[in-house]
Amino acid sequence: MDNKALYRKTLGFSLRRALWDILCILIVAGLSAAGFLIMEKSNDNGLAGLGIGAVIGIAVIIFILRFVSYYYKAGQIAMMTRGIVEGELPENVVQEGRRTVKERFATVAAFFAVTGVIRAIFNQLGKVISSVGEKIGGDTGSAVGGAVSGVINTIVSYLCDCCLGWVFFRKDVKAAKATCEGAVIFFRHGKTLAKNLGRIFGIGLVSLVIIGGIVGGIAYPILGNQTEMLHEVANEIREANNRDGEPNRVLTFLSDEGNLRIGCAALLGLIVWAIVHSVFIRPFVLTGVLRNYINSGLGDIPDEASFALLDGKSAKFKKLHAEAVS
Repeated sequence: MDNKALYRKTLGFSLRRALWDILCILIVAGLSAAGFLIMEKSNDNGLAGLGIGAVIGIAVIIFILRFVSYYYKAGQIAMMTRGIVEGELPENVVQEGRRTVKERFATVAAFFAVTGVIRAIFNQLGKVISSVGEKIGGDTGSAVGGAVSGVINTIVSYLCDCCLGWVFFRKDVKAAKATCEGAVIFFRHGKTLAKNLGRIFGIGLVSLVIIGGIVGGIAYPILGNQTEMLHEVANEIREANNRDGEPNRVLTFLSDEGNLRIGCAALLGLIVWAIVHSVFIRPFVLTGVLRNYINSGLGDIPDEASFALLDGKSAKFKKLHAEAVS
């Protein structure tokens, strides 16, 4: 089963996640609008209401997506891994994926453990890079360091998905041990997995330009018809900027209605791109990354001695290692 066939067979998970993402956008938009209207009428502070509504909406969707991600994202990764290892998948892939996730409910703990272990190591590296950049080049160096940290975070997100796939594959061993193995695989085969970087960032950049550009281009003229709303929001931003003492450059930029229109169009394009990319494009990229990862692990399954390599680099890994051998 090649990557395209694997992607098509597991696309049902992506479609279901897309529906939830759309629902979440509607929730945030609805609560933000409600907060703006309520605060604007009650005490003439619509911008604060907009922020409060957005925060409440984000809190709600984080709660929802935590469980949706578990069932659909974990199920998709489980089925991708099965397709890579066995070369075929059952007819009803979504149902089988959900059954697999429910059957191994403890795997969710392993998933968060993987995330914590991997991110702990790489986030420390990212902080070092940002700190060094800031000391060398001031704001410019800090920005470069921050960009590098962003790249690292993107790589880590794929790595965590791959580790989760390995945990599903190693169903005959303890989840903690499979998690340790998954972390070691990356550090042992880093050069092989680095070949995926062009695929990850190249496709991501192209999709951002195309999807974000199209959506932003469509949204810009539509927002031109909302002059009253833009005028009100721009005034709220201007007043808030003046109240806070020294003006903020971003708020000063957005206090102009023309700039606000551009910013809103760009933000909408970015949001839609993030959803489309994460639901449809990222899983396609993941099939290739996951295949390389699983194949690397199959050819060299980590043993107990190899766990010691990461014990000194992460306290979380050392703790997980202790759980694996207990």
